[in-house]
Amino acid sequence: MATAARPRLIVAITGATGVVYGVRLLQHLRRLGSVQTHLLVSPAGVLNLQVELGMGRKAVEALADVVHPVGDVGASLASGSFASIGMVVAPCSMRTLAAIAHGFCDNLITRAADVCLKERRKLVLLPREAPLNLAHLRNMTAATEMGAVIFPPLPAFYLRPASIEAMIDASLGRVLDQLGIAHDLGEEWNGATPA
Repeated sequence: MATAARPRLIVAITGATGVVYGVRLLQHLRRLGSVQTHLLVSPAGVLNLQVELGMGRKAVEALADVVHPVGDVGASLASGSFASIGMVVAPCSMRTLAAIAHGFCDNLITRAADVCLKERRKLVLLPREAPLNLAHLRNMTAATEMGAVIFPPLPAFYLRPASIEAMIDASLGRVLDQLGIAHDLGEEWNGATPA
């Protein structure tokens, strides 16, 4: 199996709120330079980029090393022979979660996630929904049982973040920890002592 000069990471942005997580992840990965990013953006993800960040498709695509059309189920990412360290779906819509949990590979995002699961590669899903209904919870359980990491991007208030960006970056630092990617997005928690 051929390997890239830099390890490859698949990043998908879907139609849940919180596209800033995917965008800032791409920005940090570009700055760090340690992995080659392969980007997938769903049509609803494109809509949310515009609504939430005033950002167009081309602007987010410029942050990635390689961009793949979501409808191209014959792309390299659709095969287990495409070597990668894994995949992050940030944010992960409930529709995408359901498709992954049930092996419904109807586009390149869900197929690439399925490949990560079958090849036992890391698949990190950042679901964004509240409140959660029983279908959401069952789909999270099913995805977890197959090997995915369910990682809701929740603020770590104990770090006393000074900005929204700091809260986002703290979550993304933990995501990069899941993938074994060295970063500078936060320090290890050393515990707290009572006053």
